[in-house]
Amino acid sequence: MDALEKIKQQVQSYPVIIYMKGTPQFPQCGYSARAAETLKKCEVEFAYVNVLIDKEVYKNLPKFANWPTFPQIYVNGEFIGGCDIVVEMYQKNELKPLLIAATAPTAPSH
Repeated sequence: MDALEKIKQQVQSYPVIIYMKGTPQFPQCGYSARAAETLKKCEVEFAYVNVLIDKEVYKNLPKFANWPTFPQIYVNGEFIGGCDIVVEMYQKNELKPLLIAATAPTAPSH
């Protein structure tokens, strides 16, 4: 599987995923730290990929969403934005409802 297929599979597999430098516990850049902290404030589970460890994802992720920088946050397979956009959405009380809806269990169909 090539890197773009791998990224596509990851963003489709997790309701909320952040591609960041480092981990939420040990971020390796200020923007990644702010974005991960903002997601944590929303009190929903999220997946992460440390782009410093996965060099193929690091090289190819900017092509995937046509966004040149890290972090990158995806919700339900859609690119939401980077650090500044996520922080702004949080401040406008738009981020938490979006993440809660994305991570809510789906009702069984009858």
